[in-house]
Amino acid sequence: MRVRNVMVSFLTAATFLMAETAQERLKSATAVFNEVMETPDKGIPEELVGKAHCIVLIPGMKSGALVVGGKFGRGYAMCRKQSGVGWGAPAAVRVEGGSFGLQIGGQATDVVLLIMNDRGMQHLLSSKFTLGADASIAAGPVGRATSADTDATMNAEILSWSRSRGVFAGVSLQGATLRNDDEGNNELYGKNLTSKEILTTDTPPPAEAQNLIAALDRHSRVEGHDSADRAKPKQ
Repeated sequence: MRVRNVMVSFLTAATFLMAETAQERLKSATAVFNEVMETPDKGIPEELVGKAHCIVLIPGMKSGALVVGGKFGRGYAMCRKQSGVGWGAPAAVRVEGGSFGLQIGGQATDVVLLIMNDRGMQHLLSSKFTLGADASIAAGPVGRATSADTDATMNAEILSWSRSRGVFAGVSLQGATLRNDDEGNNELYGKNLTSKEILTTDTPPPAEAQNLIAALDRHSRVEGHDSADRAKPKQ
């Protein structure tokens, strides 16, 4: 009976998550980023966004009550254009992981990851990797006045934040797995594209991504840094 209940919970979670279209997830990811950055005293320091090589946005990651894996979410990764100026097209990704076993009382959580260096980017370009094992991850600082030059922000490959019930804070997602979402890419672009292809070439972004690209460009300005010196995705 317990195994049956676990399987029913897993199928319920999968059905719930698949009900949302790729375009709707992209719109949700855009809303999450805008809402976080519009509260600078409690959001992500713009200096870090300006220095990041890539960003991952997972709107409404599920945990606990609906998901038998502890955590499960779908969203998008975006990296700098090959020119180093501006942001490229979104690639669909999935986050999975956590303790197996039926959990009660879970809730949706928005997750933001900043990929801060080339090592982190190379992990992102792989088919999947584990946060905290394959790539170092640390809780990101919150607030405009927070220094971005702490040991954690200077040494970690990935910085992470989460927002749940209106509370936004740095959080470490140790043990979660980030993988490509080929089905999401196919749905968004109408053809078979891998996340690596999207993130390392000048793939034309879909119309639904324009608002997110504009928001990223707006919050990526770093005084004293020439845009040509910013990170460039590598093949």
